[in-house]
Amino acid sequence: MATRPDMIDLLELDPDFVRDPYPVYARLRAKGPVHHVLTPDRQDVWLVVGHEACRTAFTDPRLSRDWRRSGDIGRIINTGQDDPALAHMLMTEPPDHTRLRRLVASGFTPRRIEALAPRIQEITDGLLDAMEALPERRADLVDAFAFPLPMTVICELLGVPELDRAAFRGWSNEMVARTSPEAEAAAYAEMPGYLVELIGAKRAAPGDDLLSGMIHAVDEGGDRLSPEELIGMCVLLLIAGHETTVNMIGGGMRALFAHPDQLADLRADPGLVEGAIEEMLRYDGPVETSTDRLALEDVEMGGVVIPAGSAVLIVMADADRDPARFADPDRFDIRRDARGHIAFGHGLHHCLGAPLARLEGRIALRSLLARFPGLTSDADEAGLAWVPGMLIRGVRELPVRW
Repeated sequence: MATRPDMIDLLELDPDFVRDPYPVYARLRAKGPVHHVLTPDRQDVWLVVGHEACRTAFTDPRLSRDWRRSGDIGRIINTGQDDPALAHMLMTEPPDHTRLRRLVASGFTPRRIEALAPRIQEITDGLLDAMEALPERRADLVDAFAFPLPMTVICELLGVPELDRAAFRGWSNEMVARTSPEAEAAAYAEMPGYLVELIGAKRAAPGDDLLSGMIHAVDEGGDRLSPEELIGMCVLLLIAGHETTVNMIGGGMRALFAHPDQLADLRADPGLVEGAIEEMLRYDGPVETSTDRLALEDVEMGGVVIPAGSAVLIVMADADRDPARFADPDRFDIRRDARGHIAFGHGLHHCLGAPLARLEGRIALRSLLARFPGLTSDADEAGLAWVPGMLIRGVRELPVRW
């Protein structure tokens, strides 16, 4: 796609944008909060940068997630308008969003999340045992640890059988960072088909898992999730329930490896882990931008008008590096007060699973560093393969040795 006179080609600004987008975002932010750009995968979108502007954009009802009713879903996802995989709360606005979130929120109460800690620790220890048994004392940290930990947790929470998880990894990868339009379309076609069978089995023989709970959840007014909404919510929870944590662990370890003084401090004082997780989320979080918003009308921000019908991305990665909000924002400091970051979004669509991701992150980081005191990067930074697109920020592999 060719750029128009008012568009900025992000790759022309910096060919290294995918690996390190932060300098580009800082240059854009210095000029204003809103920019019309061509993304690395050649999409025509409007970016919102800066902490204050991003928080404002998240709460602006004119920037909608309801593409199914108000826009053409094919502009952002290679699937049909009525695909049941999209019948979830992240693709709706109030009152539908309020209703859907209420029907699943009981599975993510603080008490229920904390009750998962012993099982998360058990899964973590098993994965670290397998790593420790490797005679070569080398592994891909993503494949051996960062991916299977949250994937196992969310699958057990929902009640997805063990043997189906490899397929879910392929579907999820395509849904958040497609390798091709054809592969994305296949994922959206295949995943709901599997879930129809799983939901049928859970309806016939319910367990104590979250999916069984969603099938039978009824609120005070007698409302329940429709068959289509059950599929959509499963898709959302399975994908959001592991993608964020995979890349929080991977990105966090990359930051620690690049700052050996911080890594040494954390090893010396495991009590710093909670603050370290927040700083990892702020400094190089797993979600670079929001999912696409649709401008329902002309929207003026910072003296710039975003035309009605435009796709808009809110750049959380830049918001959390804004010096107007965080002093010396390009410095990684696990003792920093990183509260106020928006790595999990802001407003109505703030991530429901954020407490689960934080719990997994704390257990994973503390256990990994305790088990492998000599853990270090075995990666050629220049050769790392990055997840495509601007939604998920992370690497496909992270070689380590100990």
